[in-house]
Amino acid sequence: MCCTGKCARLVGLILLPSAFICMIANLLLFFPNGEQLDSDHISLQVWLMGGLIGGGLFMLCPSCSAIRAGGKGCCGAGCCGNRCRMLNSVFSSAFGLVGSIYCTSVASTGLALGPMCQVANGEWESPFENLGTGNQSYLVDQTQWDTCVFPENVVMWHVVLFGMLLCVGVLQMVLCGIQVVNGCIGCICGDCRDSKEDDGGL
Repeated sequence: MCCTGKCARLVGLILLPSAFICMIANLLLFFPNGEQLDSDHISLQVWLMGGLIGGGLFMLCPSCSAIRAGGKGCCGAGCCGNRCRMLNSVFSSAFGLVGSIYCTSVASTGLALGPMCQVANGEWESPFENLGTGNQSYLVDQTQWDTCVFPENVVMWHVVLFGMLLCVGVLQMVLCGIQVVNGCIGCICGDCRDSKEDDGGL
C-alpha cells in the first residue's frame, strides 16, 4: 500500500526543484541568447513572469507543505497522525494549482505568439504573431526562424525556454492535483506508516 505520507513527501521533493527550474527559465527569457535588451524589446509573455511567479514562487509553499506532511504530524504518529499537516497541504496544493495553471497559460501563449525580435528592416516586432497555427506556424516551419535577425538564435531560445515552462507547469499541475487528493485521504484516514518508518527515508 502506498502511504499518504510517503506520497506527499515524494510530491514535495519533485515540486521544489521544479519551482527553481521555472524561475531560472523565466529569468533567462529576459536575456535572449545572453543579450541584454531594452525593456520594450522583451515580449509581454516574458514580463508576465509565468515561470517566476506561477511556476516558481507559487510552488514553494505547496512543495514545502507537502514535504512537511510527509514527516511526523503535529497530531501524533501512525494511522491517526499527520492530519493537521495533510489538511494544510491540501490548501497549499490548491494554491499551487493556480500557479501552475498561470504558468502553463503564459507559456502556451508565449509559444503560440513567438518572440519579439529585430527583423530585416530594422524594426522590432513579433513577426510570428499573426501567422496562425498548423503548417503556417513557426513552430512547424523552422525556415521562418531566419525572419529574426537579432538577437541571434532568439527563436530557439524562446521556444526551448517556454517549452520547458509549459512541460514543467503541466507536471506541477498534475502533482498538485495528486497532492490535493492524497492530502484529503491522509486528512481523513491518517498516515499508514508506523513510527519507525517516520524516522527515516521517504
